[in-house]
Formats: sequence, C-alpha cells, structure tokens
Amino acid sequence: MSPMITSILILSLATGTIITMASFHWLLAWMGLELNTLAILPIISKSHHPRATEASTKYFLTQAAASALILFSSVMNAQATGQWSILQLENPLAQTLLTVALAMKLGLAPTHFWLPEVLQGSSFKTGLIIITWQKLAPMTLLLLTWNQASMLTLTMMGSLSVIVGGLGGLNQTQLRKVIAFSSIAHLGWMATIVTKSNKLALLNLTMYILISTPMMLSLIFSSTKTTQDLTTTWTTSPMLAPLT
Repeated sequence: MSPMITSILILSLATGTIITMASFHWLLAWMGLELNTLAILPIISKSHHPRATEASTKYFLTQAAASALILFSSVMNAQATGQWSILQLENPLAQTLLTVALAMKLGLAPTHFWLPEVLQGSSFKTGLIIITWQKLAPMTLLLLTWNQASMLTLTMMGSLSVIVGGLGGLNQTQLRKVIAFSSIAHLGWMATIVTKSNKLALLNLTMYILISTPMMLSLIFSSTKTTQDLTTTWTTSPMLAPLT
C-alpha cells in the first residue's frame, strides 16, 4: 500500500471519529461511524492474507449490523419524539437497541465474538488501532447517553464481559487473543462504571489507552506473537523484557 493511500485512510479514520465525537445529531454520528468503519477495512486486509481478508469481512459485518441498529434506534426515537438530538433519547425500546448496538461496536459480551478473531487476523499495528482509537467513537456516544441508556442492559453486558474477558484469556497462547480478551474485560469495567459516573468511565478509558499503547508498541518492537516468544525476549532486548 502506497504512503499516499495509507495517509488518506488514516486521515479518514481520524475524521470519522472526530465527526462522531463532535456531533449532536444522530445522522451525523452514524455517518462518522460509517466513515470510520470503511477507512479501517483496507488497513486490516492490506496484507492480502486469507486470515486478514476473513478478519476484515467479520469486522465489516459486525460493524454494519451495529450501525444499522443505531440508525434504527435513532429513527424510532425521532418518530416518537420528533427530534434527532443525541442528548434526548426518550423512547425505552430505542434506548435498549442503542445500548446493544454500542456494545456490539465496542465488543462487549455476548456480542464479543468478532474481536478475538479480528485481532488474530490483523497485524499488531492494526490491532493497536482497533483496541484504542476504534473505541473512542462508540464510547463517546455511550458517555453522551449514559443517563438515558438502558442501565440494566449495560450493567448485565458489562458484568458478563468482565467474566468472559477474564476467563477467555486464560487458555490462550496467541498474544493477540489474550489482548483481545483483556480488552473485552476492560470494556466491561468501563460499561459498568458508566452506569454510575461518566467521568470515572472516561478516566478508565484514558488509563486503558495509556496502558495498552506502550504494551502493544513493545510487542511490535520485539516481534513477539505468542506467550512462548515472551520467554526469549530477554536475549534480543534485555531492557524491554521486564517491561513486557
């Protein structure tokens, strides 16, 4: 992939997230999420490996279904209330559908199955984007609607994510799958905290990104892909081994 195409895709990725984060209209937020999804698909499948193609297909299908749910819930809310403001989500069914849609976009259990598979089929650099930058737009919508979302649904999905993420990573040897289940568990804590305080959830998200980014960068630098590779890291990078 040429540097110009890569730059355009990264710019589109950033633009989509910023549009969603800055919007107060459901259609604008949906457009930002769609732009974000379409920009990352070529980045996931750029290696032309069958696993990468499979990962990009799974990512597209899941995100498209979640975006359709968001659009459906916003239309339902607009039909009931006569307005498209994100801050005025008053229809109970629309609240539940939106919560499920955002959970699917984030990778909360029980809609988490796509995240380990997509991460396993992607490179570590792409995986870093998926578990950090790609979480910003859905989390922003969740933080904006935290007092209007379905609290019961969010608490149940968050609690289930903590359990699934904690247990799912125990029997894995591939580090990308371990990181995926770790991401599911962290997002579960964030979703649970959102029901109590959106400021604490924002702090949790910031800490998660600040911890995940150096960890992924160290794995990229040392070319470590499995837990077995971690045992030989000290031979190539003695300073990096204790940090990893």
